[in-house]
Amino acid sequence: MVADYLVIALYIAGMVGVGWYGMRLARTKSDYLVAGRRLGWFMYSGTMSAIVLGGASTIGGVGLGYTHGISGAWLVLTIGLGILLLHALFARRLVKLRVYTVSEMLDLRYGGSSTVIAGVVMWGYTLMLTVTSTLSFATIFNVLFQLPSALGIAVGGSIVVLYSVLGGMWSITLTDIAQFVIKTIGIMFLLLPVAVTAAGGFGEMSSRLDPSFFRLDSIGGATILTYVLTYGFGLLIGQDIWQRVFTARSPKVATGGGILSGVYCLAYGFTGALIGTAARVLYPNLGDADDAFATVVEQLLPSGVRGLVLAAALSALMSTSSGALIACSAVSTTDILAKLRRRPAEGSDVSASRLTTLVLGIVAIGIAMLVDDVVNALTVAYNVLVGGLLVAILGGLVWKRGTRVGAVASMVVGSVVVIASMVVFGLSANEPIYYGLGAALVSYVVVSLLTPPTDPAVLRAWTRRLAGAPAAVEPAEASAGRAEPAEQTGADK
Repeated sequence: MVADYLVIALYIAGMVGVGWYGMRLARTKSDYLVAGRRLGWFMYSGTMSAIVLGGASTIGGVGLGYTHGISGAWLVLTIGLGILLLHALFARRLVKLRVYTVSEMLDLRYGGSSTVIAGVVMWGYTLMLTVTSTLSFATIFNVLFQLPSALGIAVGGSIVVLYSVLGGMWSITLTDIAQFVIKTIGIMFLLLPVAVTAAGGFGEMSSRLDPSFFRLDSIGGATILTYVLTYGFGLLIGQDIWQRVFTARSPKVATGGGILSGVYCLAYGFTGALIGTAARVLYPNLGDADDAFATVVEQLLPSGVRGLVLAAALSALMSTSSGALIACSAVSTTDILAKLRRRPAEGSDVSASRLTTLVLGIVAIGIAMLVDDVVNALTVAYNVLVGGLLVAILGGLVWKRGTRVGAVASMVVGSVVVIASMVVFGLSANEPIYYGLGAALVSYVVVSLLTPPTDPAVLRAWTRRLAGAPAAVEPAEASAGRAEPAEQTGADK
């Protein structure tokens, strides 16, 4: 294991070093929260892939493959489909808005301050996503060093908090690119061929497993639909995902890079499912399907290579955790603290963003240590996010007749129906998301039609921004002579 420890140590040192370098780049709020809106194709695609493919997609995806065969890919496939849909339909417009949060987009679209509910829901969602990702460090560090759960959470969480606090989105972007490369090599180019070869190849696997393991629908239509509604739609509106969209240098970069990321996610989904299927042939009696990943790594890979693949799993967790943490920080400073102060956050106040990120990181580590299983809490957050906010957000992007009152009504009704349905049917039931979305849609359409249309001046400002009109320049950027340019090329428009 000495070689494995050395690889992991070098990986961790590299992440902290990149975070320290990112601190030099984070001089304004724009730098800290959205990497100065300057990412090109490769960096944008890599960081988008890194944020969406976390521990659930890697360790959980292999576990689903162990249980259901290639149909276990559907969890990650719906993530990929959500990324493709977001970038094919909405990314160009989102980049041109030049905002920091989902709630700011709602304020711009509907006029006035209509987003207190949205800000609170998004804050809870991003915090619980941070907690869940931080909790997963316990498994990896237990496999690596036999550390107790609390100590593993503290070590992994502290590394993420350190590089996130130092450089914000620049540090996270640079570490995500390294993590994306490591994850691709370790999971797709090393673990997959080794596992399939050890299982005897596809012919041997098909002869030893039930035919259902090689059907794409064996996981069940209801489960697939729930994945689409929860994760596919959740990716359309999550602050952690939108904040990555805002980092793109241009609408063209966002669209092209995002589509590449979506295709990568589809390939990653089948990779995990096939590794899990091979593990079912090799180790048919595992007590827990989620142990399939660690078992394959420990039993099949030589020292050193094993460390690289474990670093790949660690990188998946760190990418999701750091992305959720910076998203929660953005919501806190822009949507909640600024409203409590009743004035906008200062554009150059990077120190406030760093302090907020530090406090939220410590809170997330503390919650992860106290709670053994936050899956139910994350389910609640996802259900309320999609059931409460999806209609108001997508409605604002595609339907001009939607009004502020209609948006607020859909948020309130959708959230209440989701929560009530979870009480009646259970936290893991499918019904809450169905009923919540239906109630939100009806409320949005009916109330919007019964109330006066949105002020034409608000819609004109919205239309101008969608056309690429620049947002106000941040004071610190203007004084530094590096104001963010408006979209300039005809191709980008």
